[in-house]
Amino acid sequence: MVVKVYGSAMAACPQRVMVCLIELGVDFELIHIDLDSLQQKKPDFMLLQPFGQVPVIEDGDFRLFESRAIIRYYAAKYEGKERKLTGTTLEEKALVDQWLEVESNNFNDLVYNMVLQLLVFPKMGHNSDLTMVQKCINKLEKVFDIYEQRLSKSKYLAGDFFSLADLSHLPSLRFLMNEGGFAHLVTERKCLHDWYMDISSRPAWNKVLDLMNMKKSEMSPGPANEEVKV
Repeated sequence: MVVKVYGSAMAACPQRVMVCLIELGVDFELIHIDLDSLQQKKPDFMLLQPFGQVPVIEDGDFRLFESRAIIRYYAAKYEGKERKLTGTTLEEKALVDQWLEVESNNFNDLVYNMVLQLLVFPKMGHNSDLTMVQKCINKLEKVFDIYEQRLSKSKYLAGDFFSLADLSHLPSLRFLMNEGGFAHLVTERKCLHDWYMDISSRPAWNKVLDLMNMKKSEMSPGPANEEVKV
């Protein structure tokens, strides 16, 4: 059965889900939700996601939202000996959860606020709060110093295996390294940069980037239920 992913190829949280599904070899349909027109806030979509956010997945009769809950679900459902995205021992699983919490609370919130100020608000005709952006950068510097220390001791965040904790960082790291213009925050830290180059070169992430670039090249809005099969 093909999983339905409601969201946008351009948005970070659906990207997190898509890269996880591709890593696990799970077929899915990306059902485009037009965030620019606020389709996610319309009554029909809010029947799927009462907070009006993407992504949502439908797997047969099962529906789930919140990207990190989704990736945990699929990692538990599909991973085997060759796909241990949550670790194998109790301790490894705990470290994966720890660094997923760090990503959500100490990293992603900062980048999210930067994206709002630098990309989203200007498109809505609002001025950017550059003071807030600088505060986020200052905090991110300290967070990345902690990452650098951690990655000097292990290849990946939870240990010497690629996990959900690493995967979950990819969408926001892409913003920092590209249109955000903050690549120096990563490149000036050797272990952090090596880690980024490793995880961003994975075939699953490159497939997500291909989907994103394909959507960019279209740019003419398609129908609300436009589907992309992977």
